[in-house]
Amino acid sequence: MRFVLNVDHVATLRNARGEEQPDPVTAALVAEEAGVDGIVVHLREDRRHITERDVRLLRELIKTKLDLEMAANEEIIKIACDVGPELATLVPERREELTTEGGLNVIDNISLIKDTIKELHDSDIEVSLFVEPELKNIEVAAEIDADYVELHTGVFANAVTEADQFDELEKIRAAVKLAKKLGMGVNAGHGLNYQNIKVFREVPDIDEVSIGHAVIARAVMVGIKEAVREMMRLIGG
Repeated sequence: MRFVLNVDHVATLRNARGEEQPDPVTAALVAEEAGVDGIVVHLREDRRHITERDVRLLRELIKTKLDLEMAANEEIIKIACDVGPELATLVPERREELTTEGGLNVIDNISLIKDTIKELHDSDIEVSLFVEPELKNIEVAAEIDADYVELHTGVFANAVTEADQFDELEKIRAAVKLAKKLGMGVNAGHGLNYQNIKVFREVPDIDEVSIGHAVIARAVMVGIKEAVREMMRLIGG
């Protein structure tokens, strides 16, 4: 199971004072040195953290994989096609949210998402859909030629009881199994941290986990390299 680091919150800290530091690009390069398998950034329409400058520099400088999270917004699609990340992950986006809340509503926006996938594919960019672990979402994602699904793990991460956590984990297992059967890769992310990540070693066929806030928060105390290495030890067993 691969581990990709989301560096959005390094940019959040930089932008809090309108300064140039800390630089998310530098953080990404340090994380690569520590062994991450890729870097994730979300280029939002309102540019609240990651900027176009960050995305372009990351594309130029990182040596692993760039996963660009993005809404199906024509301006952002054009930037993605120009920059050429290895993967574009389509996510829902609302200006008033603190972070991405829930999975993409694929079923009610199937035409827009299908057109976006085609446009990105025409630029040789693989596409992942960030969705709730519901079987219908997986089926529709396959029908419109998504290469991956990224399963939203926020409900699992926020579960109050062990029973609720178990139920959500079973939904994730079923979604993973179906996605693989339909020929898609499977990623997972949202709310994963140093405590709850261990259980995902027991979920076969998840290709990659995307983690951001927990690792960046830990890095404030111990530094990026150590925070990344601690997470890699947990993921790798």
